[in-house]
Amino acid sequence: MEENSVKNNFAKIKPLLKQFIDKSTVKNVLFISAAMILFMIGVILYGVILNIREVPLSEAMIEKGFSKLINPNILVDKRNYILKLYEDTVLVKSYRVSLGRNILRAEKTAGDEATPVGEYKICSIDTSHQYNKFFKLNYPNLSDATEALRKGWITQKVFDQIKFEFYYEGCTKFNEVLGGNIGIQGIGRLNYIFKNLPFVYNWTNGSIAMSNENIDELYSVIKIGTKVVIK
Repeated sequence: MEENSVKNNFAKIKPLLKQFIDKSTVKNVLFISAAMILFMIGVILYGVILNIREVPLSEAMIEKGFSKLINPNILVDKRNYILKLYEDTVLVKSYRVSLGRNILRAEKTAGDEATPVGEYKICSIDTSHQYNKFFKLNYPNLSDATEALRKGWITQKVFDQIKFEFYYEGCTKFNEVLGGNIGIQGIGRLNYIFKNLPFVYNWTNGSIAMSNENIDELYSVIKIGTKVVIK
């Protein structure tokens, strides 16, 4: 009898317990969702404040005593996610950048989504690119090809083709082993979100990405042939 009584009482309170648990679960989900939304809003607002405080390139040039840049060159610091713009040996301005998704790989190969290391040049400029603007680098260059030949990754015939493109065509073509189509680019249509993140989010195929506003600033001073060192 007592066992039946317990079962009957449990049967009566079971719907109430289920209703309580359902309401509690909904409240927890809503609370967590609201907290995440508020956190993201706070993160973006912080990023907006950081961007507002950034000195425009025109002012940075004046501060350094330049009315225009005659010999601009670029250094990309992979470890600190910074692109530095120089006039000869004088640092004019630094920019925060994102790199390839694979940040651990030092050597670049096709499809690895890593940013290469070496000395390159801007070999073409695309102003109607899906990521706003794209400054293509002559990757793979002769050093990349030489190292790949030494390791047996490419044949002598492929090496000779890269060598010809490097010296006579400026931009080297995409290589099945080493990859290619690497450059400095903007963000594109998601610019407002990504540029206002106060932390680095690496998302590219190996290219160096910066905000649309910053790529526009670089466009005003760089040219085909501008040296780009990535280390």
